Amino acid sequence: MITAAPAPMQPPAPDRPGARWQAAWREALRDPRELLSLLGLDEAALGLSDEAAAQFPLRVPRGFVARMRHGDPADPLLRQVLPLDEEMRPMPGFSLDAVGDGAAKAGHGVIRKYRGRALLIATGSCAIHCRYCFRRHFPYAEETAAAAGWREAVAAIAADAGIDEVILSGGDPWSLATPKLAELTQALAAIPHLRRLRVHTRLPMVLPERVDAELVAWLRGLPWPVAVVLHANHAAEFDASVDAAMGRLRAAGATLLNQAVLLRGVNDDVDALAALSERSYAAGVLPYYLHQLDRVQGSAHFEVADERALALHRALAARISGYLVPKLVREVAGDPGKRPL
Repeated sequence: MITAAPAPMQPPAPDRPGARWQAAWREALRDPRELLSLLGLDEAALGLSDEAAAQFPLRVPRGFVARMRHGDPADPLLRQVLPLDEEMRPMPGFSLDAVGDGAAKAGHGVIRKYRGRALLIATGSCAIHCRYCFRRHFPYAEETAAAAGWREAVAAIAADAGIDEVILSGGDPWSLATPKLAELTQALAAIPHLRRLRVHTRLPMVLPERVDAELVAWLRGLPWPVAVVLHANHAAEFDASVDAAMGRLRAAGATLLNQAVLLRGVNDDVDALAALSERSYAAGVLPYYLHQLDRVQGSAHFEVADERALALHRALAARISGYLVPKLVREVAGDPGKRPL
């Protein structure tokens, strides 16, 4: 979710909190050819694009790679991260800011789209670069709430008594060290009109080591109810390490929800969607949203037509329990909330 390279992480001492997940972060794959070699795949046959990789670099943790199927060019996890020639084809209707973030700016790193809610762009860093990311072109260097010790972002929220929920987003907010997160939440705790905190994160899925004792202690100490909105698109993203991370988050009192994106070649069939909902729920995560693709430049090859999306959603509702069926939605700039399809 970042276009500019982040500042390099300093190697933590072996006994320092965060050492394990930061080490796993540093060891993430960044070379598409190394990724394909590990999976026994031919780069030419897949349409690997150096240009796309230069524009939006590959980053994927090795633990996530281990869940990919060896020798399968259509693996749904691989397809989410591999830079391909298709990304470089210009497509009408696809833009740099697909959801109107720029027009909704309400302070440094603060986006105000919906009544009662403020979204903080906590950081531009993320442990995985998803090729369909709607913020892949976002100007993180200029618009990060953490700048100047969160002061401008916190002041903007404190000045608006109509805000009762803060959403931490990015990038991925849990790519920040836990003391940095604590610095923010201590400042937010002084705002009397805040009632809830929400965190949008992919790290517990792709880097479950991030859910360590220090993060759990921080969660337990927060003064508000906390919803953690995770992001898994396919059942194969779950494994025992992810299940354990979900258990630690639930034990800390967090409500766990999953939002997925409907992606061609990844999960655009009813079997895959049903398996995702059932596997998510088995890990203690309630299906929440199934998003139609945000039409950001470089993502057109993932798009699923609305007619097919609706047919898949109807078939899903006919197959599994109602509480396992996520809402099929699209984000439209200027709307007061997600638009149901």
